Amino acid sequence: SKKSQWIFGGDGWAYDIGFGGVDHVLASGRDINVMVFDTEVYSNTGGQASKATNIGAVAQFAAAGKDVKKKDLSGIAMKYGYVYVAQVAMGANPAQCLKAFQEAAAYNGPSIIICYAPCINHGIKMPFNQTEQKKAVAAGYWNLFRFNPALTAQGKNPFSLDSKAPTADYVEFIEGETRYSALKRSFPGKAEKLFAIAAENSIEKYNKLAKLVDYYAPEEK
Repeated sequence: SKKSQWIFGGDGWAYDIGFGGVDHVLASGRDINVMVFDTEVYSNTGGQASKATNIGAVAQFAAAGKDVKKKDLSGIAMKYGYVYVAQVAMGANPAQCLKAFQEAAAYNGPSIIICYAPCINHGIKMPFNQTEQKKAVAAGYWNLFRFNPALTAQGKNPFSLDSKAPTADYVEFIEGETRYSALKRSFPGKAEKLFAIAAENSIEKYNKLAKLVDYYAPEEK
């Protein structure tokens, strides 16, 4: 069977302090797989904000809520054109998650899978981690997709948007997590402003992903 080599790390490493190394590995073209546990915060060192922290979230060094967008790591990786890229959330769609790992392992080239990973710093009850992932996808907070360059050579669309348009309220979802509700309690005016911006960003993000389906669609002969 094909040997599969993996690198595992958190978002603080992949998005932030180790991004240069991650980018170098992906750009190398080597057959290596990267898995990112995206908790959107430096979980292991006490919950500091990272470039993966979303707008409106409260964390150390962002006590009044982060006021800039989250870094688009998947978008950066897809720009190379030869990197397998996927975003998954096992609690929302286990079949899509498994398929992404199978495709990444089979792909002859670099791959990166970004996994939504709710953690204790989100202020949720961890036994309901999988349920929280499902809620995140339903609210459009997290999107599921796969970009498989190998399909291009087969005349197929390499991009697959695996989550539907949001069916739940974005603001209602984030207010259910302490990292957001804390901002509403301390700075209600700012929370309302940042939450509205974040909700708009989530719609914009989904619409851009939907357009990629058409953008990568093979031309009819």
